[in-house]
Amino acid sequence: MSNPVYEKLEVALKDIQSKIDFKPELAITLGSGLGKLADIVEVVDEISYDEIEGFPVSTAPGHKGRFVFANIEGVPTVIMQGRVHRYEGYSASDTIMPTRLMGMMGAKTLLVTNAAGGVNKNFSIGDLMIIRDHITFFVESPLMGRNIGELGTRFPDMTEVYNKELSDRIEEIAKNKKLPIQNGVYCQVSGPAYETPAEVKVVGILGGDAVGMSTAIEAMAARHMGMKVCGISLITNLASGISEVELSEQEVIEAGESASEYFIELVLDFIKTLK
Repeated sequence: MSNPVYEKLEVALKDIQSKIDFKPELAITLGSGLGKLADIVEVVDEISYDEIEGFPVSTAPGHKGRFVFANIEGVPTVIMQGRVHRYEGYSASDTIMPTRLMGMMGAKTLLVTNAAGGVNKNFSIGDLMIIRDHITFFVESPLMGRNIGELGTRFPDMTEVYNKELSDRIEEIAKNKKLPIQNGVYCQVSGPAYETPAEVKVVGILGGDAVGMSTAIEAMAARHMGMKVCGISLITNLASGISEVELSEQEVIEAGESASEYFIELVLDFIKTLK
């Protein structure tokens, strides 16, 4: 019996491949305010999401909404400049559709990045947190529904969603460069409203160090496909109840822009190790 979710992926993939002749090895998802990386690399090709048949279009502030194809430090890379969020009204399967497509294009490694609120009181705005694990109790699993056997097993193991070897490599590079690096657990919530102080307190009790509205379900989808995943959160604000000011999307974007130089430097140095 055909699977409509997989059929939709195949249609979108064929549409991309009819327009773009590029096979990536690395996939990168850029978070809010972190899109400058795609603007400074040597672009081979690009395609806007609205040019891809059946593709969900990003509407969040600070998200351009396109795939950028580039050779970065000798590594063929597809960059997702602007992600799709569940809170935009898309289904979970549509939200992870871009991640699955990057894997179907040929990418074996996924680097996910995001802007996150700091729950750990030892974190500061501008810190980079290597995602070592995640919590998804507050959002539906992207793997619910009929399993797509062509992509992965029905019950995928999630013992190590974020590859330890790659994460350790990122940490070593950051420490050598004396960048503000942390390690922690990322918690995904649905959004779009920022969390209440009570919700942030619960996240902390559960072991979360940072909270945001994306990323974890993308990482789950990538692991389901057998991809190696690593992730970095930029702490763009202190979460509600910890922060002394009201939260705003502009604060997130501005913090991302302020940190973009050393964030990009870290990503580029990491990519060099993948050759």
